[in-house]
Order: sequence, then structure tokens, then C-alpha cells
Amino acid sequence: MFKIKNNISLGRFAAIMSVLNFFLYHYPFFAFVFKNVDYQSWNGIIIIASLIILMPVANAFAFYVVLFLTRKAGKWLLALTFVLNAAAVYFIHTYSIIVDESMIGNVLDTRYSEASSFFSAQLILYVIFLGMLPAIYIVRTKILYPRPKRFFVTSSFTLLLIIIVGFANAKNWTWIDKNSKQLGGLAMPWSYSVNLSLFYIHKHQQNEKEILLPNATIKDSTKAVVVLVIGESARRANFSLYGYKKNTNPFLSKTKNLFWFDATSSATYTTAGVKSILEYKKSSKLYEILPNYLYRTGVDVYWRTDNWGEPPVHIKDHYETKQKLESECKSADCHYDEVLLTGLKEEILASKKNKIFIILHTSTSHGPTYSKKYPPQFETFKPVCNSVELGECSKEELYNAYDNTIVYTDYILHNIIEDLKQLKGYNSTMIFVSDHGESLGEDNLYMHGVPKSIAPKVQYEIPFIVWVSDSTKQLKPYKDLTQYNVFHSVSHFLGIQSPVYDESMNIYK
Repeated sequence: MFKIKNNISLGRFAAIMSVLNFFLYHYPFFAFVFKNVDYQSWNGIIIIASLIILMPVANAFAFYVVLFLTRKAGKWLLALTFVLNAAAVYFIHTYSIIVDESMIGNVLDTRYSEASSFFSAQLILYVIFLGMLPAIYIVRTKILYPRPKRFFVTSSFTLLLIIIVGFANAKNWTWIDKNSKQLGGLAMPWSYSVNLSLFYIHKHQQNEKEILLPNATIKDSTKAVVVLVIGESARRANFSLYGYKKNTNPFLSKTKNLFWFDATSSATYTTAGVKSILEYKKSSKLYEILPNYLYRTGVDVYWRTDNWGEPPVHIKDHYETKQKLESECKSADCHYDEVLLTGLKEEILASKKNKIFIILHTSTSHGPTYSKKYPPQFETFKPVCNSVELGECSKEELYNAYDNTIVYTDYILHNIIEDLKQLKGYNSTMIFVSDHGESLGEDNLYMHGVPKSIAPKVQYEIPFIVWVSDSTKQLKPYKDLTQYNVFHSVSHFLGIQSPVYDESMNIYK
């Protein structure tokens, strides 16, 4: 198998690999192109023809240069590229994702426990037949490398051809620039290789050092508790509080002193969404986030998490993971998000401070395995989708599985409210806001992560639900909120006086 009988020149090998790369991995790329240009017009034909020429020529040029400069290491790198191409195309085909910079961040922030839920037989087949088999051929091929002069001539001619075709298509640069995110996120191997580099460059630039906010003070001694629940992939459209036809909020719909607002997330992925919930204004910089700021001010801060992707949290002793809480949990459902409530009321009562801030970071509605995110008794809607291949499930099965995660979220929020009701002598409030929304097959899109500029509304329209213990304390009549309202609302409720506080962003009267 894969017996290489003859040596092959570097130029010919690079051309073959480029053509193979073109046919194996670029169907999604050209499907997007054909969908977004008028391929029956002369201009549309020019765009398509130019991309058909440029794609294999540019890849051949890159393969030629890299293999000449790196030799044996380059062969292994190219082999790995084909395997990664196969995996990327699987996820593009299955979940209609775009492998842009934000998606690279999602991948790097995903733990094994979550990533393992994406493993499937189809993924293995993609990797074996579209990745491993070409990779074996690449590694075993004997390449004849040209002399430096020949290499320079060939590479220069190829680069000149790329430039000529590019400038011949100059009048269509506006179209290419307009769709650069999608095109760049579907072109293999540039989608992940370039965006991986950009991710680390931007991360280094933006997160070199946390920028401290100006000192704040606690202006009163009133006992106050805020529980902020950060939802995961909870889309507003599937909450019956917002008019959804199925009763996904059986508890909250009967709860007094409950308010809900339309809200939008700043992005469609967790790291950016959580950062926005915790920062005082929209910024690409890393300003001191709310829990760190309140902890430094003297508030008792607790962070409990069954998720990840948050900015650096600097609170001592009270950062508790799901694994730590499971050891203290005695419920039958300790491996679900309910574990975050373990001893919550007792922890509040044991605090020696008047101001308490608790963050519960859930993972309840994260796909693709929605049916595994809630205990069996919460399977209210049936039948459900149990496959990681979401496109193989019917619309009813997929919606039912996702809706059950909202029913479970409703139960968790109800329990939090019941715990807070039992706190005598405290002003208490609960805020639930999601990091982003979720696609459930609409427009053939699944889950989240599409750049917000082109994302469907369901990926950024989120719930913003608030409960208050004092029936006389009303909320301002806002119609639309953002995640940035959280910082200022929590500060107001806890009586925090700060130079960065913005009353117009506070939801409490």
C-alpha cells in the first residue's frame, strides 16, 4: 500500500498536493461562493474562475516554498495539514461553522470533557479517508529537490502568476473584502493556520496585563446578596417567558418579583460573552473584571463553575469548580449543573461580610449533546436528539432536547430564588444572563460561533432575567439591555461607589 516506485520532482509534487487539497477540502468554500455571487453573470463567472485558478496556484506555491526550505520536516507538516483539513471540513459540513479567529479561540478554550462529546464514527471516517491516507502518501513520497536557481525561478514565476490573476480581478476586491471572514474561514489550510496565528498575536497584545479600575468604596452597611448566573448557549427564543409556545419555564412563570428583558450578547462565543458580562464597558482591552474589582473593594465574592472561558479570576479560596463541589454534593444529580447550588445558602449565611456576590457559571445548554445536560426526570419533551450529528436528527428531536435544557435551567433558577427567599435580613437579587445564543438548524446552522456581523439573531438574542427579594423595589422600564448592564447593576445593588459607575446602565431603581 502506498508504495512509491519513482522519485518525483518538488514542483510536480507540490502541484499534485495542491490539486488534491483543492478537490478534497474546498467544497464548502465554493458552495459559499456560488451562493453569494450571480454565477450566470459575466462578473460572477470572473470571480469564480479567478478563485478556481488562485486557490490551487497559491497552495502549490506555499507547499513548494515550505517543502524546499524545510525538507523532511515540511513533509510531516504537510501530512499534519491534511489531517487537520479533514477534521476542519467535518466540522464545517456537520455544524456549518466558519473556522475564523473566534472559532479558534473556542477550540483552544474547550476542555477534553466537552470536546469528547463531538467524537463520532463519521469524524473518524473523515480523518482516516480524507486525512490519514493522503498523509501516508505524503510522508512516503521521495521528493527530488531543485537547485536554488531553479527554485527561485519557479517560485518567482508562480508568485507573478498569482499577482497577475489577483490584479486582473481587482474590480472584485470589494466583494472579496466584504466576504473575507467567510472565505478565510473556509479556505484550507489557511482558515486555521492564519487564524491561529492571529489569535495568539491578539491575545498577547490585549491580555498582557489586567488594567486595574480606580478604587471603589462600599457606601452603606445594608446586608445585600447578588447571585449572577451566567447561562451557556441559552437563546431567548426558547424561553416561554418570552412567548415561546412550549412551556419551558414552569417555575419562573409563577414566580413573583420576576422581571425579564430583551437583551443581546456582544459576541456569539463564550470567552467574549463572559468577558462582556463582567466588564464595565465594551473594550478589546482586559480591564479589571467585576468579581476581581468587588473582591478588592471588600465584597465577599464566590465563583462556582461548570464551565470555562472566563477572564482571569483573582479571588482567594472561593473559586470552586464542579469537581470540588461534587465531593461535597449528596444529591443524585451532582454531575449536572445543579451541583453549583451545593451548600450555597449555608455559604452565604457563614459569610462575615455584609456584601456578598456569587457567580454561577453553568454549561446547561451547550451542544451538541443537549440530551446529556439534564437529569432524566427533566426530559419533558420527547422524542429527543441523542446524536452529535445534529443534522441527522429531526427538527422536533433537536428542539425537544434543547428545550429540556431550558426546563432544567428554569428549575435551577427557581431553586436559587427559593434559597434567597429564606435569607432573613438580606436584600437579595438574582440575575440570569446568557453568554450567547444558539442555532438549532435554522439556515442549516448549528450551535454558535458564527461572526456576529453575519450571525443569525438566535445566536445573539439572549434572556436577561432578574428576581428581587423586595417587592417594593422595582426595576427601570428598559426594553433592551446588553451584557454591559450587569457590571453597573450589581455595583448599584451592593452599594458600591466607583468612578466608573454609570447610572444609565443600572437596571434597579
